[in-house]
Amino acid sequence: MTLECAGNGRVMLEPHVKSQPWLLEAVGTAEWTGTPLAPLLDEAGLEDDALEVVFTGLDRGIEGGSEQFFERSLPLEEAMRDEMLLAYAINGQPLPPQHGFPLRLIVPGWYGMTHVKWLRSISVVGEPFRGYQQAKSYHVRFTEDEQGRPAQRMLPRSLMVPPGIPEFPDRIRHARPGPHFLEGRAWSGFGPVERVEVSVHGGTTWEDAELGEPVSPYAWRGWIFEWQAESGEHELCCRATDAGGNTQPSAPEWNLGGYCNNAVQRVGVVVA
Repeated sequence: MTLECAGNGRVMLEPHVKSQPWLLEAVGTAEWTGTPLAPLLDEAGLEDDALEVVFTGLDRGIEGGSEQFFERSLPLEEAMRDEMLLAYAINGQPLPPQHGFPLRLIVPGWYGMTHVKWLRSISVVGEPFRGYQQAKSYHVRFTEDEQGRPAQRMLPRSLMVPPGIPEFPDRIRHARPGPHFLEGRAWSGFGPVERVEVSVHGGTTWEDAELGEPVSPYAWRGWIFEWQAESGEHELCCRATDAGGNTQPSAPEWNLGGYCNNAVQRVGVVVA
């Protein structure tokens, strides 16, 4: 299953926002082992007015002027999905501390802040949960005084392995003329990736990449594209489209938290 931070790609926004300066590395795919959440909720017994399920982690800090544990909630119908998991292992090994040992929540398709680590408790409530990490943080807002929309499911995204070798600090790549196999990964929280397109002309024209076989319904999907590189300067781009018809935008949507930036990746390459 693919798990991506809601702030992945934040540093690409202009003007920059004040938060963890993620480039494009805050994403990964792993195999999780655990116990389904829904049977545990059924066994505990749900009241008729049950509305949301609140997950509280052991990580504690001060934010918004108050001391608090990290807490997030999910609507009851989302929490009862068959895929929801309380995970105790990753890739066949016990969870390491940085992944939430001894137990963490796994919410397939949603951004990483929803997958609460170091689980302390699970509570079912009959009214909307208004904790700081739910009501104040992880919202796409354009001004300080608006509520904004919550970050939830991962937007479709494709990333490529840049060809050639880098030149610092300009992030320009250098490659030789001739055939190059561009490859990468694509994912979406709204449905399987059904198409990846590549442009070698800065997004003015697009061609389909070849998709690899799906590993699982919620894992990223590999792709490959043969590029006949000609001498000169090029801007390589890639974009994904999922089963729901959602496609990456050409430019990012700036917001105060730098969340949900799924704009088309652009890689400058000089071929000589």
